[in-house]
Amino acid sequence: MCCALAVALAACEPSDPCRSSAMHLRTRFATAYAGHWRVARGDTLTLPQLGDRFRLIALTLDTARVTVGRTCRFKGTLVFAVPRAETLAVTWSGVPEQALIYGWPAELGPFAGVGAVRVGDSLAGEILFDERLNVQVPHGVTARFLAGRARD
Repeated sequence: MCCALAVALAACEPSDPCRSSAMHLRTRFATAYAGHWRVARGDTLTLPQLGDRFRLIALTLDTARVTVGRTCRFKGTLVFAVPRAETLAVTWSGVPEQALIYGWPAELGPFAGVGAVRVGDSLAGEILFDERLNVQVPHGVTARFLAGRARD
C-alpha cells in the first residue's frame, strides 16, 4: 500500500523538473539575486599552475529555466575581462542564504563556480574551487568580488 502511494504521488509530479512544484518556491527565492550585476570591486586571481589571471567584471542572473540532468536551474552569464574578454553561459540556483553559479568549462581552470550572497543592495561573492581537478590551490586563496546593480 505504501509503495503504491509513493508511485502514485511520483506520477503526479511533472516529468519536466522545471515544472515541478518545488521550482515555484525556488523561483521566489531566486528573485533576490536575479538581474544584471556590475563588479565594482574584485580580486584578480592568478593561479601559478595555469599562469593566467582571471578577472570577473559582470554577471547576469536570469530567471529563465533550463533543465540540467534531472534538476532545474536558472540561466545566467559571467563576463570576464582577463585572461580574455569572454562571456560564459552558466546556470545557477538561489536559496534565501545564497546563490550558487555553475557551468565553468574545465579548460578555464579548477573552478567549481561562484557562491554569492545579497548584502543590502549589493551582491558579494567569491570564486569556488573544485578540488577534484587536482590543482593545488593554497589555503586562503580566493577571488572575491562586490557587485552592484548595473544601470542599463
